[in-house]
Amino acid sequence: MSDLEKAMMAIIETFHQYSGKEGDKHKLKKSELKELINNELSHFLGEIKEQETVDKVMETLDADGDAECDFQEFVAFIAVITSACHEFFEHE
Repeated sequence: MSDLEKAMMAIIETFHQYSGKEGDKHKLKKSELKELINNELSHFLGEIKEQETVDKVMETLDADGDAECDFQEFVAFIAVITSACHEFFEHE
């Protein structure tokens, strides 16, 4: 398996590691999203401490308005973060 394929598997597995904790196992609730960001993306995004921040992140990600983050919305989020990191490191 290539490095890119491993990275894709890691994204899928990480999503399901957190989405399966509460309610619908195919969607992230706010608390699951907060835990995922704080555990898996803290070096790039910092730690989320305030509920208002979680609410804003979810509002931005929730394209279909169901108050949860499905895998498609999550992948779009990862793509935006990856693109921002690419731009940042390109200028370093």
